[in-house]
Amino acid sequence: MAFDIRRLFRHLSLSPASVRSCFTPAVLAQVESMIQRSEILHGGEVRFVVESDLPLRSLLARQTSRQRALELFSNLGIWDTEGNAGVLIYVLFADRAVEIVADRGFNAGVTPAEWAAVSRQMEEAFRRGDWAVGAVSGVEAAATLVARHFPAPAQKANELPDRPLLL
Repeated sequence: MAFDIRRLFRHLSLSPASVRSCFTPAVLAQVESMIQRSEILHGGEVRFVVESDLPLRSLLARQTSRQRALELFSNLGIWDTEGNAGVLIYVLFADRAVEIVADRGFNAGVTPAEWAAVSRQMEEAFRRGDWAVGAVSGVEAAATLVARHFPAPAQKANELPDRPLLL
């Protein structure tokens, strides 16, 4: 794979203010609310993370958005949920990429194509500038897949923060 100089400049020139202008406090509150409402209906745990850009060392190593999502899945402990039912929805703003990483508890029931369809739906909304619509509908669509395999238990602890994380 050839080095992508355009990607390097896109990441290095991105201002954190650009991300905050799209993922405003109101948008983040809507996402948090959707996560809270959805987790009442299923036994999974959803974490939403937006990263503005990758560090220079990651860019030089040609780290993909998927590789970064897998790294964050581990670093944030999303893999360590009851029933292996954690899901990371990761947005790499500079690349306009969405990656969904689901714990091994989903392997038997949700196909990679189903997760990818949710990611593409979100990316399409983001391309239109519909940040709130893309984020909230993405959480809702992921929650539908989670609920199919992890119905809500009688009692459930909230194992991961519902508040979206901006990196």
